[in-house]
Amino acid sequence: MAEAADSPGTAPSPARRWLRRTGALLAGVPLLTGLLQLPAHADPSDSARAASGPGSVAVAVDSLTPAVPGEGDTLTVSGTVTNKGKQAVTEAHVGLRVGPVLTTRSAIDDAARDADDPDVGGGTEVGGKYVAEFDKLTPGVAEHFTISVPVDELDLGGDGVYPLGVALSGETAAQPWERVLGVQQTFLPWQPDGAETQTRTTVLWPLISTAHMTVETGSDAGQTPVFLDDGLAAEIAPGGRLEQLLTLGKELDVTWVIDPDLLASVDAMADSYRIRGKDGTTTAGTQQAVAKQWLAALQEAVRDKEVVALPFADPDLASLAHNGTGVTSSLSQLKAATDVAATTVETVLHVTPSTDFAWPVDGAVDRSIVKVATSAGADKVIARNDSLKETGGLPYSPSAARPIGGGTTAVVADGRLSKAFQGDLTKASASTLAVQEFLAQSLALNLQTTKQRSIVIAPQRMPTAKQAQAMAAAVTALQGGPWTQPQGLTEAAKAKPDAGATTKVPSRSAYPSSLRKQELTRSAFQDIGTTQDKLDNFKVILTDKSRVVTPFGRAVNREMSTSWRGRAAEASAFRQDVRAYLDTLAGQVKLIDKSETKLSGRSATIPVTVQNNLVQGVDHLVLRLTSTNPTRMEFGGEGSVQEPIEVSGGHSTTVKFATSAHVNGKTTLIAQLYTEDGRPYGSAVTFDVKVTEITATVMLVIGGGVLLLVLAGFRMYTQRKRAAARAAEAGDPQDAEDPQDTEETDGSDGADESGRADDGPVNHDAPEERLMGESVVPPGADDPEQPSDETPDTAAESTDPSGTGERVDR
Repeated sequence: MAEAADSPGTAPSPARRWLRRTGALLAGVPLLTGLLQLPAHADPSDSARAASGPGSVAVAVDSLTPAVPGEGDTLTVSGTVTNKGKQAVTEAHVGLRVGPVLTTRSAIDDAARDADDPDVGGGTEVGGKYVAEFDKLTPGVAEHFTISVPVDELDLGGDGVYPLGVALSGETAAQPWERVLGVQQTFLPWQPDGAETQTRTTVLWPLISTAHMTVETGSDAGQTPVFLDDGLAAEIAPGGRLEQLLTLGKELDVTWVIDPDLLASVDAMADSYRIRGKDGTTTAGTQQAVAKQWLAALQEAVRDKEVVALPFADPDLASLAHNGTGVTSSLSQLKAATDVAATTVETVLHVTPSTDFAWPVDGAVDRSIVKVATSAGADKVIARNDSLKETGGLPYSPSAARPIGGGTTAVVADGRLSKAFQGDLTKASASTLAVQEFLAQSLALNLQTTKQRSIVIAPQRMPTAKQAQAMAAAVTALQGGPWTQPQGLTEAAKAKPDAGATTKVPSRSAYPSSLRKQELTRSAFQDIGTTQDKLDNFKVILTDKSRVVTPFGRAVNREMSTSWRGRAAEASAFRQDVRAYLDTLAGQVKLIDKSETKLSGRSATIPVTVQNNLVQGVDHLVLRLTSTNPTRMEFGGEGSVQEPIEVSGGHSTTVKFATSAHVNGKTTLIAQLYTEDGRPYGSAVTFDVKVTEITATVMLVIGGGVLLLVLAGFRMYTQRKRAAARAAEAGDPQDAEDPQDTEETDGSDGADESGRADDGPVNHDAPEERLMGESVVPPGADDPEQPSDETPDTAAESTDPSGTGERVDR
């Protein structure tokens, strides 16, 4: 920078020197920053090394047999290796590495968590000929491998769980030396000489599904059921989830845990059934043969096996305990679901199940859940040890059974073993790892102590087909292993509890928030209660209650099902569908609307019609007609009147009520049906009655007409008397006879000489006594109805008013 202001030959001032140095320093900052950053980009090959370093090759162990090897066995490991990097791997091979024995269950947890980390694990590679070699692994290409090695070559020590690493070693152009580029670690349970003490192990095998049947049934005698869709048929068809559970479970020594709703649904499908479409129409189902085959296979599978029946539709005990106990009838629904469970299982499977077990979701319990579970008669609650945690400091996992007060036994399942198959097991490698970890945990549990214990394994409620296959493989290996022996759930519940095991049930606040978010809400239970109230009001009028109570009772049970967890929208739609259909049925019994009615006198009958469009008859109904203004209109001195109602299916009946009007004008009447216990049934019908002819003018006209008739009759009488007198004076004895005799002998048949009839104009020659002997009929009483007349209130076939409560069946 030039210093033009300075004099030549003179030194810059201190201030100017400071400015020059500061400027130079600021100008050098970007250069210094670049120099400092240079090492990070100095070697462009570093990114390539990262893409071809440890972890750049994925190793998948698809099968390991035998899962529990013994002395003299040959271990076979198969799988694939896939180069995920950008550079080819050369001089590659897959080898087996056996690590040091794992002595605790938590050590197994840690090893499983780091199963694919090349920097974790250890052990010496078996090597030699027991490797699978590859000249080159091309990026993105999967290569299969199989290694078979005698167990003796693995140099295993004493009993225990050994980590078994399946590792791929090789080199790349960026790093041309051999190193481990990928690994998959699994477990090898080893107990060749058998166990000193075997663990009694109970495995629950659940057959549970979602709700498939609607509440709708056909009007035929068999009440053909209607299904939401054909999803259940897919589940029980070959390869389906439930078909796999059945096929796999029948080969195992397990305790079957069954939802009776599933049995009822498949049993209904085995006969005639229909499927509801998206547009509301139904089509005939066609999977009867599949349903029959599945039921027959299940009947064979559970023969001589322990069967535990859950309450019908597997009600959500936790939701009920947390949100439903304050809603009327919720607990009674649980009791009804429990009562029908045993009958359903016995009817369909022909075995007697145990019904005294309650199974909350994921075995999570608190005091409120236990209280609700036992309220329906269960005295054993299946829990899990991650909910009922051990606090006694036991050095081993205690037996499942332990008393928790009130005569209730908690059967506490082992959490690690129960959750072993909850992940995504669609890949063979994931399934193999789950099986080996399950077996490792089981052996580690057995090695904790020489004391014999009873352990329960309660897997997820609705395992997928792949999860079921993994479960079956694990249980098969477990029951063939030397450290366990199978045991039923009832036996496990009766086992002697460990003295130091936890018996204190956690409080309500300890319930997991993740599970609480999935619960049925209080409003859901209020909806259920509303439906039950409507059902109670409807069933009392039916002559064949079972046609309605049974399907609706089971539908209400389904509304509380555990299967709705995480499906709030579907659950709400199902509840609304049940209630809407109930409203539709109840609406088939109703009053026919009436228009304004006109009365032409002080008293008349008012007809009210009840229509029944159901296929069955109704009774125990009362029809009440009420006047809103009894001073204007009343019924026998009362403001209302009622009559019992019975109507056959597909018919209607009309009840005619006698009424009295005091004044003219309009009065509103209300017709309402009631059940015998006084609860209103259906909608009321309100209509007006108009009294139009009770006036002074009308009465004056009627009185005047009567007077005119009397005067006319008197005139006719006097005229006949005079005619008779003239005839007597003329000496005609026949004309002087009594008028009555004249009437009987007169051959004119009521006509005078001029041919006019008696009821025509006055016959002056007729005797006056003839008119005095007739009744006076009000004019117009027998006249035919004219087009201008008001519509009569009573039926056309009877002009006389009926008595109070007369019924006319249509």
